[in-house]
Amino acid sequence: MKNRTRIFVAAAIVLVAAAAALYFDIIPVGNPTTVTMGAFAGSYWGVPNGNSYKIVDDAIEKFKAGSSAINVEYESGIVYDDYSEWLAERFIEGNAPDVFFVSGSDFNKLASKGALKDLSGFIEGDADFDENAYYPSAYSCGSFNGTQYALPFESAVYLMFVNKTMLANEGIAQPASDWTWDDFYNICKSVTRDTDGDSKTDQYGVSGYTWDEAVTSNGADIFSEDGKSCRLSDERVVEAVEFIEQLEQLNEGYNVTSDSFDVGNVAFQPLMFSEYRAYKPYPLRVKKYSDFEWDCVTMPAGPSGGNISSMDTLLIAMNANTKNERLAWDFMKTLVYDEDIQTELFLYSEGASPLRRVTQSEKAAEILRNDNDVDVSLLDTAMENAKDIPSFAGYSEARELVDTAVRDITDGNSNIKMSLIKWQRDINLRLGQ
Repeated sequence: MKNRTRIFVAAAIVLVAAAAALYFDIIPVGNPTTVTMGAFAGSYWGVPNGNSYKIVDDAIEKFKAGSSAINVEYESGIVYDDYSEWLAERFIEGNAPDVFFVSGSDFNKLASKGALKDLSGFIEGDADFDENAYYPSAYSCGSFNGTQYALPFESAVYLMFVNKTMLANEGIAQPASDWTWDDFYNICKSVTRDTDGDSKTDQYGVSGYTWDEAVTSNGADIFSEDGKSCRLSDERVVEAVEFIEQLEQLNEGYNVTSDSFDVGNVAFQPLMFSEYRAYKPYPLRVKKYSDFEWDCVTMPAGPSGGNISSMDTLLIAMNANTKNERLAWDFMKTLVYDEDIQTELFLYSEGASPLRRVTQSEKAAEILRNDNDVDVSLLDTAMENAKDIPSFAGYSEARELVDTAVRDITDGNSNIKMSLIKWQRDINLRLGQ
């Protein structure tokens, strides 16, 4: 009887230990477990960056601190332009990394194919993790059909660049953070003129401002969430296209490009915060924007919307088939939730932290003041009110269809509302194929 009791107790201990090992990823000493990661060289934002792996390496060091039983490995030298293909090949071969960066354009595709781990259980079961710590738009980028499959690592919001020198020369005050389409139009109209007396307009209001920015700031969504239909007949979209036409009429048929902004001949141009950070400091600023001072403000608010910008977010996801899910989760948290690691985004990258407490911190404010002369409250407001860029499969193609429609309408003389209804019908037939 005693022997049977001892056997039962021993078996119970083994079962409990095995369960604990499975849940807590207890690793026997001398048998280290390796978490693999997918990372890329260069910048997600397409701007110069010489610190590609600095943040990842620091996160790995912090994650491994105090444990010789954990290792993290990644393959270096994969440039961003090749990264999506590299990751897809790893999934096809069955050796995709445990944790990996994923772009917004790749996220829905991977989530819909079952390649990403559902993070709901980790999020709900981790008392040290709060999803409300993130800016809403950044966090929602990692959601697919109501399920969270990825977490935000780094974000960049679109802002309106302002040629401060031109406005000062024209006696115009820089726009306030709550400026409107009317304010925007009136400034553009005031600065669009011939400055050298040759009877040719050589100074313009804006370049690169499209229906996309106008629709977003007027509170509309031009596509359904699944991307199977567009909403060109929405009254807010109609207002946005009418506004774009009014702005273009100021230029009398001249195509104002970003080159004109770069040489100081344009008052406004929307660009990502990451580009502002990359080119604002000396000497990079001199190479691109050499003859004028410039700054950034929020996007002008439409009559039915607000000072709303689009925001792109680089995500981190977990392989659905990882064998080290608890360690993978803990490493993900180190990358996306640790304040020290997230603060490094302001030191070694060009985007901003999607964590409110980091972007709102005095440390971030100090870094941005010293390096870029950025008002962190402006960045915080823009990120709080931002909308994520659509990421459904085929978004680029759908956007090109709308581009074609808007160009056709603004170049012609037909009724804008009726033309948008016609184009909506035609585009929806294409999207529904």
